[in-house]
Amino acid sequence: MKQNGISLHPLDVAAGPEPELLCIFGTGDLGRSLGLRLLQSGYGVVYGSRRPNSCGPLPQGAQVMTHAEAAQSSNLIFICVHREHYELLTTMEHHLKGKVLVDLSNNLKKGMYPEANAVYMQRLVPSAAVVKGLNTLSAWALQNELLAGKQVFLCGESGEAKQAVAHLATKLGLTVLDKGSLSAARELEDFPLKLFPEWRLPLSIAVGLSAFFFFYLLIRDVIYAYVEKKNEISYRIMVALANKVVFPIVALVMLSLCYLPGAIAAFFQLYRGTKYRRFPNWLDRWMLCRKQMGLVALGFAVLHAIYTFIIPIRYSFRHKLISGVVDEVKNNKTTPSYFDNTEAWGTDSFISLGILGFFLFVLLGLTSLPSVGGSLSWREFNFIQSKLGHLTLFICTAHGYIYGWNKFLRPSTYKWYTPPGYMLCLIVPSVVLVLKLLLLLPCVDRALTRIRQGWERTQPKEMDEIKTTNL
Repeated sequence: MKQNGISLHPLDVAAGPEPELLCIFGTGDLGRSLGLRLLQSGYGVVYGSRRPNSCGPLPQGAQVMTHAEAAQSSNLIFICVHREHYELLTTMEHHLKGKVLVDLSNNLKKGMYPEANAVYMQRLVPSAAVVKGLNTLSAWALQNELLAGKQVFLCGESGEAKQAVAHLATKLGLTVLDKGSLSAARELEDFPLKLFPEWRLPLSIAVGLSAFFFFYLLIRDVIYAYVEKKNEISYRIMVALANKVVFPIVALVMLSLCYLPGAIAAFFQLYRGTKYRRFPNWLDRWMLCRKQMGLVALGFAVLHAIYTFIIPIRYSFRHKLISGVVDEVKNNKTTPSYFDNTEAWGTDSFISLGILGFFLFVLLGLTSLPSVGGSLSWREFNFIQSKLGHLTLFICTAHGYIYGWNKFLRPSTYKWYTPPGYMLCLIVPSVVLVLKLLLLLPCVDRALTRIRQGWERTQPKEMDEIKTTNL
């Protein structure tokens, strides 16, 4: 075959350009997983190893050689070894001159060394450009291709080096955030050491609510019964106190706390007349952990459902049921005329709303998973998390109201002049539902929609500036 007078072999026409060759120092789990992902993205991979002939299985298509030989084959080198082995870089400094070294190392604890690993590496090899980054990626995430949209951080002294690493990370499906110079390396190395940072606030709230309601109801129910009536019911602490009060109360309050910040933010926007001003830091932090707060609430709801299923096998329940049957037989209350239709309606409504609320609760939890939420359009996701979420809150709140529909006005309900737990837990969800109802009013909804579409209300100060300019 001829093209422009030049004879070409058929295989030459089909052959594409050689893939860019990247180097990885380290053949451990992270190095192997990173190499596999780079190969799948169309790059060539060469490993540098102390024992190239006995370093274990590597991804198919990758090459392996000594560190010095591997360093000469690529301008971009990923350092996937522990800080203790950085000394090997000084033995090949002339091979690393002008190269980009990407430090992926992490430490076992904060403050383990006087300086950041990347800073130490740059000091060992001053002729290379060290970039700290990709250290928040785990071998498991790389192997299972869980990188789409995941945010990674980079820092380094060379802008060109950071740009090269950022370009590669983008091809892997990652979102890159530049944190500046190597002085930020310590911060980046501490990121993987944080233990559930986004879960701390929700878990703290859940623990605080659980402790408060547990001791409140322990005093109000168990201790009150013993002091006032000489009735020993401490056995209720294990199941009844947790199931009837603590688990459902915390679940309902935590669910309402997922939607309360959204309502507060809406009123902030209405008051300010713009969407471009930042919310207070406490509201920002609250809104960022709504997903975790909802999942914690779902966990308490699941515990409530499981505990409810085991109620019939409890000794105290069976004893109470048998005693009730014997009492009805003795007093001839088994005839239809003694059947309380209102009580039956209340019980069935209470159970039905509980089952429906729990079903919607689980549905909300499932759609918050990335694998499920990623398959939904934004409108679908917003419909489930917002509209269906508020419906879930309404049903669960109604479940609580029906539980005490005939007890609110009874003097015996207020032991030691204190309200029962289910009354206290209804305060926050009721407030959230009222605020949501106000936001749905046509006049309020129109104003909020205009603000969220970019309209801004002119402030008095701005009006004065406009008048002054015109004069």
